[in-house]
Amino acid sequence: MVPELSRFNVELNCDPLPLTGSVLRRSAATLSDLWNHCNEVAHGLDTNMVMIGTLPVIRDKDLTLDNLSPLERYRALNREILRQREGRPLVVDIAGEDQLRSEHQDVMLEAATTSFQIHLKTPAALAAHYYNASMIASAPLLAASVNAPFLFGRSLWQETRIPVFEQSIALKDRAGRHGRVSFGSGYLQDSLCEVFRQNLDDYPVLLPILFDEKPGALRHLRLHNGTIWRWNRPLVGFEEDGTAHFRIEHRTMPSGPTIADMIANAACYFGLVRDMVDTHLPAPAALPFEDARANFYAAARYGLVAELAWPKAGRIGARELLLEELIPAARRGLRSFGVYEADIALYLGIVEARVRSGQTGAAWQQAALKRRGGDFFEMMSAYCERQRSGAPVHEWDL
Repeated sequence: MVPELSRFNVELNCDPLPLTGSVLRRSAATLSDLWNHCNEVAHGLDTNMVMIGTLPVIRDKDLTLDNLSPLERYRALNREILRQREGRPLVVDIAGEDQLRSEHQDVMLEAATTSFQIHLKTPAALAAHYYNASMIASAPLLAASVNAPFLFGRSLWQETRIPVFEQSIALKDRAGRHGRVSFGSGYLQDSLCEVFRQNLDDYPVLLPILFDEKPGALRHLRLHNGTIWRWNRPLVGFEEDGTAHFRIEHRTMPSGPTIADMIANAACYFGLVRDMVDTHLPAPAALPFEDARANFYAAARYGLVAELAWPKAGRIGARELLLEELIPAARRGLRSFGVYEADIALYLGIVEARVRSGQTGAAWQQAALKRRGGDFFEMMSAYCERQRSGAPVHEWDL
């Protein structure tokens, strides 16, 4: 457990595990133990933890520097972003069912968003393929997992976390084309190193820290990459013996509604990108990058009712695409990894049932709020109660 940007958010991490056998159940058990322990501590402070993409009852006035975590890294981040913006305020402007416009003189709007980030270590020779597959898979996977329809009492996107995070750190690259939080600028040709070269060429250094380690430690590369928040972000890490490795950090999915839902989402991601890499379908040549990017924002805005561009299918609904093509592909991919059949059935069954029912976390929140006459606090009380049950969201009653 480590601090996050704000005092009221925390980041929980699991140890890495080989992607085979009982990995899904083991990950769920580890994360559940950590979550339960943290909630016990929270209860001792007369408070409660919640897993959700954006917290509907958070207030604009909660997002101030008074609630910034007391770590110099975050203070430096805030200071440098404002310096590069030459003091211009950060503005969130989102048009959904309602309209939201909010101005801040700091980066604390980012603290309104929480995500479930999945790391996949890949062989170097396949890393670019897994990265491209992650980009293509992002839209349908996000459509199936949306859990952030509200902010500041407004009904916005199905996954409002996406535009909020992009606009809360509104810095462009040197050419003014791409933000530091973005879907990216294109597929890779051969190596993840193409992204690190783009970082160096296109993005000014945000945290100018000098490290004394040998160049082989790649500390400056890793720090600079950590200040560019692509929704699929390549990472360089090191084993205990000093051997370097590549990872893909898949950042598109929200936190919650339950650990069962999140592990199910991870299972779908792992299996789907493995099958895409194994079969070379859908290949980047068959889905232009502009379509993959447009798909992503359509999924964030509309969830399972989004229409997506897809090879051979033309325009297809996210729900139909998932049920007919992508969940079966994820099943094949998990089998290729050697994941236990019972675990595949359990966790992909959760995703399939959620997609068939249409009851994502976002859909449940919207229906539950309506049932309670628009009372966000009553809705959140019910959300927390059902989250504590551990049942996946498609089984929740209103």
